[in-house]
Amino acid sequence: MNKKKKIAAFFDIDGTLYRDSLMTEHFKKLIKYEVVDERYWINGVKDTYINWDKRFEDYDNYLFEVSEAYVQAITGLHKKYIDFATEQVMKLKADRVYKFTRNIIEQHKKDEHLIIFISGSPDYLVEAMGKKHHAFFAVGSKYIIKDNKFTGEVIPMWDADSKNAMIDKLVKEYNIDLEKSFAYGDTNGDYNMLRRVGNPVAMNPSRELLSKIKDNKELSKKATILIERKDVIYKTHADIEIVEV
Repeated sequence: MNKKKKIAAFFDIDGTLYRDSLMTEHFKKLIKYEVVDERYWINGVKDTYINWDKRFEDYDNYLFEVSEAYVQAITGLHKKYIDFATEQVMKLKADRVYKFTRNIIEQHKKDEHLIIFISGSPDYLVEAMGKKHHAFFAVGSKYIIKDNKFTGEVIPMWDADSKNAMIDKLVKEYNIDLEKSFAYGDTNGDYNMLRRVGNPVAMNPSRELLSKIKDNKELSKKATILIERKDVIYKTHADIEIVEV
């Protein structure tokens, strides 16, 4: 007899659940507690961050530069310092989440769906966030630790192909019915995750992601576009107009 297939709810974290980047918060904590030199931020990220904050820079480009500077800053760093900063991020910043996503996670739990976090953030941050929200499974980019020190090697989970391969693995291992499942994401790296499920939700989508959804006839019909700003949550469809500025 075949086991009944399970329904999953796949969540990206940064920009979908968390209202910023967990990696950026971790980076800032390491600098605040003088574990890493501030010059890594000033030389590698500061100008891009200012341009992003003023909306002159693309969000994905900003995160890419943060990631490069972050990896450089923590290469050779002992695991105890990484763990300490992770604890501080969870203690001080982990509740900075979108109201919609926080509530929909609780609804999926009530419906007995598998809560799965798939994020490009470092694995130790994703796992901590998964523990906080009692996720069934949480996986992030793997930051390789050897002899209790970060080696500088990263196995990514931020791109669409990596997330796609992880979904294949989870579907097989946990007998997941993708047609009945849900996915929530905000950038191009979440495209395949949204494309493959029956109930995709683009949460505050980037221009690139929204454009790709529009270009996919099947996905554009089934996708929900969710925008949360201030104290209002907007729900619309992929035919929403993109304003050129």
